[in-house]
Amino acid sequence: MNKTREVQVVVVGAGQAGLSSAYHLRRAGYEPDRDVVVLDHSPGPGGAWQFRWPSLTYGKVHGMHALPGMELTDADPARPSADVITEYFSTYERTFDLRVRRPVKVQAVRESVGGRLLVETSAGTWATRALINATGTWDRPFWPRCSGQETFRGRQLHTAQYPGPEEFAGQRVVVVGGGASGTQHLLEIAPYAASTTWVTRRPPVFREGPFDESVGRAAVALVEERVRQGLPPKSVVSVTGLPLNDAIRQGIADGVLDRLPMFDRVTPEGVEWSDGRRVDADVILWATGFRASIDHLAPLKLREPGGGIRVEGTRAVADPRIHLVGYGPSASTIGANRAGRAAVRDIRRLLAGEPVAA
Repeated sequence: MNKTREVQVVVVGAGQAGLSSAYHLRRAGYEPDRDVVVLDHSPGPGGAWQFRWPSLTYGKVHGMHALPGMELTDADPARPSADVITEYFSTYERTFDLRVRRPVKVQAVRESVGGRLLVETSAGTWATRALINATGTWDRPFWPRCSGQETFRGRQLHTAQYPGPEEFAGQRVVVVGGGASGTQHLLEIAPYAASTTWVTRRPPVFREGPFDESVGRAAVALVEERVRQGLPPKSVVSVTGLPLNDAIRQGIADGVLDRLPMFDRVTPEGVEWSDGRRVDADVILWATGFRASIDHLAPLKLREPGGGIRVEGTRAVADPRIHLVGYGPSASTIGANRAGRAAVRDIRRLLAGEPVAA
């Protein structure tokens, strides 16, 4: 347990981004357990998908893209996405013999001797020449701070804890957040709840028309520019807006998606605005998104004054040994696939002593 093991590459995380990276490392000739180790803190395969709520069926998942080298076919759209994708990831790991080690929590990554990085974990320490960080965001739900929050007598929970709509039967529910999760929660909860109230910090933006390749490229470019500047990444959805599909249109027509501005304070009985308006509530559901899970990289001091890690492609500008896959513009499933391939290409050059492309 105390012995430091040496490898060429450590991959942290085994969701879409980590498995894509591990696959491309395997194809490039890096042998699992000898040259590369994949560490995942989750109890089993499936990445963050294994923790999704049961009512999020596979048919409701937007933009799930197959992992490289193996398609996801014949999935029942009525099955929970957690089950479908967990089974798919499990089969993928076995098929390509990726040998993911779990549950292993990465506690810190530090500078070591001889140009190596020291990866300290719950299962011991690895010394590596390069690291692919693919930890996503699920472990860092963002809870905004609001005056009076601690006085609320009802229940407060985050999207990460969402159990499905049935649990809110007969309750008065305030949903905070203007993203895809917030609108999905509202549309699911409304038929069960005594009442729902939708609150967002900014007016929601609904997107008409198809999400084609040109729209996708423009959105990714906006997210990419933020990480180039060392700012915390935003989601692609935050810059594209919400798709105005039939369910959203019906929710607007029914008054479920009737948005109120952010309240000024939480009271023991509910929420309140400075103009005197108030809404009594049994539950406040914070659909307020997530932040990148990168605290274990803190010893390397990669963060810029803006709060994020400055990244070119997938490579940390401050340290070319570190690649962030599934961070910022590569946070989508197809983006993670492409980023995994790009990271491995750069790492091969780095380990061969060749110049790494700008």
